[in-house]
Amino acid sequence: MSTLSSSLIKLGVLTGDCDAFLLAAAAKRINKFNKSTFFCFDEIEVSRFKLDFRFEKADILRLKSELRVPDVLKMPNRTEFSGLICLCVMLRRLAYPNRLSDLEKYFGFSPQDLSYIFNSMINHVYGNFYHLLTSLQLWWLSLEHLKEFSGALVRKGCPIPSCIGFIDGTLHKTCRPTRSQQEVYSGHKRSHGLKYQSVVTPNGMVANLYGPIPGRRHDSYMLHESGLLDKLAVHLGGQEMYLYGDSGYPLHRSLITPHIGNQLSDQQKLFNLTMSKLRVCVEWEFVVGRWERKIRHMVVSVVKGQYDTSSYFGAKGTYAT
Repeated sequence: MSTLSSSLIKLGVLTGDCDAFLLAAAAKRINKFNKSTFFCFDEIEVSRFKLDFRFEKADILRLKSELRVPDVLKMPNRTEFSGLICLCVMLRRLAYPNRLSDLEKYFGFSPQDLSYIFNSMINHVYGNFYHLLTSLQLWWLSLEHLKEFSGALVRKGCPIPSCIGFIDGTLHKTCRPTRSQQEVYSGHKRSHGLKYQSVVTPNGMVANLYGPIPGRRHDSYMLHESGLLDKLAVHLGGQEMYLYGDSGYPLHRSLITPHIGNQLSDQQKLFNLTMSKLRVCVEWEFVVGRWERKIRHMVVSVVKGQYDTSSYFGAKGTYAT
């Protein structure tokens, strides 16, 4: 305990002044987070940076500019922090599962400050770039890139010559709500939660994400409400390209589903088996993480950096510029 903190506590005991105890607590906090332990961007080694933040150190200033992060961010409690540090806090938090207390020593800020910083950055990115989750009018979803996606799948043995991605829905489980619990209860999963719909392309990216909707709704209802197939038809402009989904979805001119029935031919069984193995990528996408993956998707979509996520299918890295 610092000398200042001890003196203030003694003063509080002698005078009965509550303000003295509050000042002592503040002095103790200031001593705990000494400025010498604060995060310093320039001191982080280049070899360590990508491991901690998933981006090259040389690209961070560009990322800050593309994400429109101001030089100074003002928190709801009126404290101010460097925009560069706030960006690093967000990236570090999303890089690997961790708690705010785990980042306490890394950045030299209290968990409360880290919470303010992280939430403010998430709100900033989401507010400015939410459209990247729903729009198909993105540079990496051009017809040229979609043809590359279908070619990559064919090389992996896909029996559909023009398949460009996979669609699936997932239930994000929640606690049982105190009111209207039946709205979010999924009889199929036998749990409460919110549902999301995702389209994943062979480069490992989320091309479209819709939700949340109440957990009681079926995947086909979510597909209809999202308007995805209509958007896709307009985007393709008459080109014969398809998404592939499970048997819970209806057949459509832009959506193919597995063969169903008890008397399938060997060819139909082989088709189902092959497509089942290929569409596992969309399952990975939901397992890796939900909200954090959304934000990561928006971050990488904004900056055309050299981050190749296509190792599974061997598709051409659409982020190599």
